[in-house]
Amino acid sequence: MITAVDSNILIDIFLDDKHFGKRSASQLRSCLHDGAVIACGVVLVETMPLFPSGNHLLSILDALNIRPVSISIESFISAGSAWAQYRKAGGPKDRIAADFLIGSHALNEAHRLLTRDRGFYRKYFKQLDIISVE
Repeated sequence: MITAVDSNILIDIFLDDKHFGKRSASQLRSCLHDGAVIACGVVLVETMPLFPSGNHLLSILDALNIRPVSISIESFISAGSAWAQYRKAGGPKDRIAADFLIGSHALNEAHRLLTRDRGFYRKYFKQLDIISVE
């Protein structure tokens, strides 16, 4: 079982969020127990400001057994299609293309997504299996 992790989960853990930190860490441990956990480049970019360097982030992810992975062309294309559908439907500008890349990557390159944003991903990636921390 491969689980893609959303940046909000890692940020909860790294910042020891009072409301979500322990729950996010517990769900991440469960996902690691079930198999591999991967983080796409978008998640790295969104998480990196919490660390003094990219190498520091990579060493922390390695210690947590989270494997950074590239996004495939197939995932970029399906993210673009979902993003276009969202914008054509008048979706508010509070969503950015990065959200669609994370969802598309999880759908195409993992078995499920660990996130706190289940409503968004369920709406735009209906086939995606979601593990939610809420």
